[in-house]
Amino acid sequence: MSSTISDMRQKTSLLGASNKILVANRGEIPIRIFRTAHELSMQTVAIYSHEDRLSMHRLKADESYAIGAKGQFSPVQAYLQIDEIISIAKQHQVNMIHPGYGFLSENAEFAKKIADAGITWVGPPATVIDAVGDKVSARNLAQSCNVPVVPGTDGPIATVDEAEDFVNKYSFPVIIKAAFGGGGRGMRVVRAKEELADAFERATSEALASFGNGTCFIERFLNKPKHIEVQLLADSYGNVVHLFERDCSVQRRHQKVVEVAPAQTLPMAVRDAILADAVRLAQTANYVNAGTAEFLVDDLNRHYFIEINPRIQVEHTITEEITGIDIVAAQIQIAAGASLEQLGLTQDKITARGCAIQCRITTEDPSNQFAPDCGKIEVYRSAGGNGVRLDGGNGFAGAVISPHYDSMLVKCSCLGSTYEIARRKMLRALVEFRIRGVKTNMPFLLALLTHDVFIDGSYWTTFIDDTPSLFQMVSSQNRASKLLSYLADLVVNGSSIKGQVGFPKLTDEATVPTIYSSSGSAIDVSGKPPAGWRDVLLAKGPDGFAKQVRNFNGTLLMDTTWRDAHQSLLATRVRTTDLLAIAPTTAHALSGLFALECWGGATFDVSMRFLYECPWDRLRKLRQAVPNIPFAMLLRGANGVAYSSLPDNAIDHFVKQAKDTGVDVFRVFDALNDLEQLQVGVDAVKKAGGVVEATICYSGDMLQPGKKYNLAYYLDMASKIVQMGTHILGIKDMAGTLKPTAARQLIGAIRAQYPDLPIHVHTHDSAGTGVASMAACALAGADVVDVATNSMSGMTSQPSISALVATLDGDIATGVDAAMARDLDAYWGQMRLLYSCFEADLKGPDPEVYQHEIPGGQLTNLLFQAQQVGLGSQWLETKKAYEAANKLLGDIVKVTPTSKVVGDLAQFMVSNKLNSEDVNKLANELDFPDSVLDFFEGLMGTPYGGFPEPLRTNVLAGKRRKLTGRPGLTLEPLDLAQIRKDLEARYDNITENDVASYVMYPKVYEAFRAMQAKFGDLSVLPTRYLLSTPPLEEEIHVNIAQGKTLIVKVQAIGDLSVQTGTREVYFELNGEMRKVTVEDRLASVETVSRKKADAHSPNEVGAPMGGVVVEVRVKEGTEVKKGDPLAVLSAMKMEMVISAPVAGKVGELSVKEGDSVDTADLIAKILK
Repeated sequence: MSSTISDMRQKTSLLGASNKILVANRGEIPIRIFRTAHELSMQTVAIYSHEDRLSMHRLKADESYAIGAKGQFSPVQAYLQIDEIISIAKQHQVNMIHPGYGFLSENAEFAKKIADAGITWVGPPATVIDAVGDKVSARNLAQSCNVPVVPGTDGPIATVDEAEDFVNKYSFPVIIKAAFGGGGRGMRVVRAKEELADAFERATSEALASFGNGTCFIERFLNKPKHIEVQLLADSYGNVVHLFERDCSVQRRHQKVVEVAPAQTLPMAVRDAILADAVRLAQTANYVNAGTAEFLVDDLNRHYFIEINPRIQVEHTITEEITGIDIVAAQIQIAAGASLEQLGLTQDKITARGCAIQCRITTEDPSNQFAPDCGKIEVYRSAGGNGVRLDGGNGFAGAVISPHYDSMLVKCSCLGSTYEIARRKMLRALVEFRIRGVKTNMPFLLALLTHDVFIDGSYWTTFIDDTPSLFQMVSSQNRASKLLSYLADLVVNGSSIKGQVGFPKLTDEATVPTIYSSSGSAIDVSGKPPAGWRDVLLAKGPDGFAKQVRNFNGTLLMDTTWRDAHQSLLATRVRTTDLLAIAPTTAHALSGLFALECWGGATFDVSMRFLYECPWDRLRKLRQAVPNIPFAMLLRGANGVAYSSLPDNAIDHFVKQAKDTGVDVFRVFDALNDLEQLQVGVDAVKKAGGVVEATICYSGDMLQPGKKYNLAYYLDMASKIVQMGTHILGIKDMAGTLKPTAARQLIGAIRAQYPDLPIHVHTHDSAGTGVASMAACALAGADVVDVATNSMSGMTSQPSISALVATLDGDIATGVDAAMARDLDAYWGQMRLLYSCFEADLKGPDPEVYQHEIPGGQLTNLLFQAQQVGLGSQWLETKKAYEAANKLLGDIVKVTPTSKVVGDLAQFMVSNKLNSEDVNKLANELDFPDSVLDFFEGLMGTPYGGFPEPLRTNVLAGKRRKLTGRPGLTLEPLDLAQIRKDLEARYDNITENDVASYVMYPKVYEAFRAMQAKFGDLSVLPTRYLLSTPPLEEEIHVNIAQGKTLIVKVQAIGDLSVQTGTREVYFELNGEMRKVTVEDRLASVETVSRKKADAHSPNEVGAPMGGVVVEVRVKEGTEVKKGDPLAVLSAMKMEMVISAPVAGKVGELSVKEGDSVDTADLIAKILK
C-alpha cells in the first residue's frame, strides 16, 4: 500500500500532535512559512479572500479555505476577520496560527482569542504585544530602562489640536506614526503648520484601513538618520538573544526598499550599545518569540529607540543568510515550548558571516512617483544561482496583480563574503529578471545599487527623497513584448502603414546578389570597399572635391535608388533594413558613383510618419555601411526638410546635424526659385562644412514659345547663384520635362558661360525621354547626372543606370562598372516585389507631362490622394485641373511644397466642380485648402513674376495677411536649448538629432515617439512581417541587437470578446508561450472606457496610479490654487492626494467617490 506525503510527515514530525499550522496572511510570507513548516513535517493551511483565489500562497499549502462568501468582506478586510479565521482553524483541527507580518500580526486581541481557543499563537503573547506593539507603550518601556528615545507625545493623540500642542513645543519637522503597524503605512512627515491637519487625517485613515486601528502618535523627525534594527529571539524561560543588526535606512515613504545585514558603517561601540539595549528591552518586557527592536542613529552616532515590532519582519531573510538560522523554524519551535538552548541558539554560538542585501521588487512605476501598477504578468523569468535567494508570492506568468494589496512581487536576497560582493551579486540577479506586463521598480533598484552613496554604505532614511539623480534610470527596453504587441495588432487588424494596398508579392527572404571582379572572382563585400569620391572629399575638402569632379574626364552618376526613385515609384516606403541589406554590396559595386542620394526631402518625415523609423538612425547606419561613396540629401532651402519656412537658426541647426551624422552633398533648392529663400540653405551648408549644390528648379518645357521659364531666365538664375557661391550648380527637372534639345541648349549655354563650374542635372523619366535627355546633358558638358537602378527606374523615377551607361559607352566614361550595376539590380527586382503594395500601377510613360507638368514624385502621390478622396475615377480630369490650377496660381515652379499647392487646388476644383472662371469669380467666398492660403500669404516665398492679382487679394480677404518679404524674417529664432530641455522632460535619450526632428515636424515626431513607446523599434522587423500577417506556425527571426535573435511563431487567434472588443493572440517566443490581448478595431462592439488625461497638458489631471477614488474635494467651478487637493486615491493600502498642478477653476470633473480608475484616467480639467 503506497504512503502519502501526509503519512511521511506524521512519521517524521518534530512537534508531535502540534503539526498543523495556519498562516493568517497572504502573498509571499505564507509561502515562506509553509516551506519551513514542511521541513518540520507539519501540515499547512492557507486562507484567502475571494480576490486572492488564484494566488500562489493558496496553492502552496496542503489545505486552503476562503474567508467568508464572495462580496462579504473587502479584499483587505477579509484578512482582518479575527473570528472568521479562528473558526476556520477550529473547523480544520489547526494547532498553530502564524500571523506573518502586517494585517493582524500586531493585534493583541487576535493573539488572545487564538490562545483562548486552545490554539498556539506563533508570536509574543497578547500581554507582550500590548506592552510593546503599541509604539507609545514601547516608548514608555524604553524610558523605564533608560534606553534613549526620540522626543514624542506621551501617548496616542486623537485630535489635530493635540498634534499642534506637540509641535508648538518641539517645532517642525515631525512625523506622525500609526501606533499599531508598520511598513510605512499610516506615516506622514510634516514640515509646515499648514500641512499638519491633512497629514494627520491621511495617517489615521490609512492606519485604520491597513491595521484596523487608526491610533497615531507624533515624534520629532531627525534629519538624515540611519534606521538600524536588531533581530531578537526570546523563549518562554526568560532567555533573549540577538541575531545582529540590519541597516534599513534605504526607504521611501517610510517603507523599506533595500536592507543590508550587518550594517556597514556603524562604529563598533555604537553597534554594541544598540545590541545591548535591544536585548535589555526584550528582557524587561518579558518578550517571547521573534521580534525586532528598531533604532535611529543620528549624524553624531547617537542612537534612539523608536519601536519594537512584535512579529517577523519582511527583511528577516538577510539575517537568516548571515547567521544560517531559520528564524521561522525558531518561532514555531519556541511557540511549541522549546528553549533557545534546546535549539542551540545561545548568544555565544550565534555568529555572522559575510554580508547580505535584500531588494524588494515591487510592481511600482518609479518614473511616476512609484505609482502601483496593476494587470497581468505576461512574462516572469526569475534570477538564481549561487548566493541568490528568492521569496516570492504571485510572481509567475499569468498572475494578476490587483490594486487591493501590497505591491511587493518578490524579495531578492543576495549573500556575499563582503558588502561589495553582495552588491554585485544583487546587480547580476536584478539584470537576470524578466518581468513583463506590469511595471516594476527594478530600473530604480539598479540606479540605487550603482549610486556612489550606496556603494560606500553611507545612505540615510531620506536618501531616496534627497537624491533626484536616482531617477535617471536605465529602464528595460521590453523589446520582445512590444514587438509581439505590434504583430498581434497586425494579425487582428491588418497593416497600419498608410497607402498600402494588398500585400507584398515577395513572400520569401530577399537574397543579396554576389558581385564579381573583372577576373570573374567573387568579391567579399564584408571587407573594406574600394576608395571612392568620399575619400577625395575627406582628403581635399568641398572646394578640392568640386574641382576634381569638374576635372573628371567624363560624366559621373548619382544613384537615386535610396531616395527619389522609391519616393517616385513606391511612395517613399522603402525601409532602412532593406537599404542596409544591400549597402555593403553597393559600396563595392558602385564605388565610382559621384554620390548616393539617400536622405532628406520626403524620406525624412515619411520614415517617422509611416515607417515608424528614425531618419537619423537610417543615415547613421548607412554611413557606417558605406564609408566610400558620398551621401547626398535634398534640402528645401529655408524650409529645411519641412513644408514651410522656419527660423534661420533652425535651418543652421538641422544642416549641422545632417553633416555631422553623414551627409556630404546638400542639393539645396527653393520651390519657387526664390533666391532669398535659397540663400538661407546655402549659407547653412557652408557653415556646416558640406558640399553646396545650389539648385535651379527647371519648370515646364523651355522650348515652348512664350514660356516665362526660358533659357534667359535660367541663365540669369545661374549667374545669381554663382555670385551667391556654390561648389556645384544643380539643375532639378522635377517633372521630367527637360527634352534632349532643351538639355543641350541649357547645359551647353551654362558650360560656355562657366567653364570651371561643376554642373549636376536631375530629371524624372515621366515622358520616357530621360535617358536621351541625360545623355544630351553629358554630351553638352554636365559633370553629374542622376540615374536609378534598372528595376527602380523609368516612368516617374530616374532613368535606368544601365541604359544610360550603355548609351554613353564609347563616348563618355561614367566611372561605373556596367556588369556590377546589372548584378546589383537583382536585389532591387526583389524589392520591387516586396513593396508592390505601394505601387501606383502606372503602365508606362506619360507624354502629357509636358502639358500638366506634374512632378514625378508627386504624380504617384497625387494619384493615391485622388483615390483616397474619391476622385480616382476622375484622374484624367484631375490632371487637367492641375494644369488649370497652375495657370491660376501664375504658372509657378512646381516642387515640394509648391507642387502640393497646385495639387490641392486641383483636387479642390474637381471635388467642387469648379473651373478657372469659377475660382476667379468666387475667390472671396470659397474656403480654399490651407496650402493655397499659405502660398498666397507668402509663407512659401515669392513666385517669379509675382502673385496673380486680384486673385491673391480675393483669396486672402479677411483670412490672411500679405507678406512682402522673406517669410523667415518674420519668425523669431527658436530657443533650441529650451526645446531640448522640454523634450528631455517628456522622453528618454534625447539628442540634438531629436531636437532637429521635432523642430521640422513636431506632431509627426510626437506620434513617432508614441508608436515607439507602444511597439518599440519596428525597424528590426523584416518588411514582409511589418506589412502582412505572418502565417501560423511560421518562424520569424528578428535580430533585435548584436547576438540577440527573437524566434517568433503565431500560434492561434482567439475569439472576439463581446464585452471588451478584444482578441487574444497566442505566440511562441523563443520556445515559450506568450499571449497578447489586442483590440479588434474591425469588430462592432460597444465598449465603455474612461477618458485619458493628456500627459503633455498641465491643465488635465490624470490618476497617478490605478485605484479607488475615496474622496473628491472639489466640484465643477471650484477655484483652486496650485497644489490644492482635488481628490484622494487609495490603492494597495496606500492613499494618495491628487493635487492641482496649476491654478484655475475646475472645469470638467470626471470622477466621483467610489469610482475605480486606471493610471492616467482623467480626474479633472482645470481652466485658467
